[in-house]
Amino acid sequence: MDTEPRTVRANGITLAYRVWGPEDAPPVVLLHARGTDGADWAEIAPALAAGPRRVYAPDLRGHGRSDWPGGYAYEAMRDDVLAFLRALGIARADVVGHSLGGAVAYLLAQYSPRLVRRLVLEDVPAPFPLDPPRPSAERPDGDLPYDWAMVLATDEQRNAPDPLWWDHMGRLTMPTLLIGGGPTSLIPQEQIAAFAEVLPDARRVTIDAGHLVHETRPEDFLAAVGEFLSPADRTPS
Repeated sequence: MDTEPRTVRANGITLAYRVWGPEDAPPVVLLHARGTDGADWAEIAPALAAGPRRVYAPDLRGHGRSDWPGGYAYEAMRDDVLAFLRALGIARADVVGHSLGGAVAYLLAQYSPRLVRRLVLEDVPAPFPLDPPRPSAERPDGDLPYDWAMVLATDEQRNAPDPLWWDHMGRLTMPTLLIGGGPTSLIPQEQIAAFAEVLPDARRVTIDAGHLVHETRPEDFLAAVGEFLSPADRTPS
């Protein structure tokens, strides 16, 4: 099973990614949270790959071994993932996103609904303006495994999201699983409920694990996601 990072040129930058599972199996793309990278899925990916599935976990721009080019709009990350899939010849995939990765995932699904067969959003905040706004973050000392400019840029967008992100939620016509982390999560769980109210085909589950659901309770996360992705109407890319 190949888990060594690879690279591909996509959207004008180099993206690093990891792969698990048979080459001819249906594809699943895992998008990590802010400040982590594709290795964050190392415990989850092998179990999903046993489906069998071909599991891809890219490092988003500004994270890990992918390029740190500046320009950290959510839409740029979306376009990176779209170009990543095109570069690998993947015409349709299941997409799982956690936190920031979940926002990138729903923007991808809004932009190209036919590309996403099923969507999983793990403890993803709704794009509502923060009131009060999140204060400016202070950079930690030392080297970081991500670009600090990415933190500042995503904080700015989190404080004042593009209203179209919410207005276009009706475009997510694919089956969508919403996983909330429960009352100990830093994400207000009423925002998970708000997604459930506007998405045409949403299923909601709460796993009382806090924000890091797949890390804190991997077996429960895998049970929910594995069942959701299991229907047999699957074709390889």
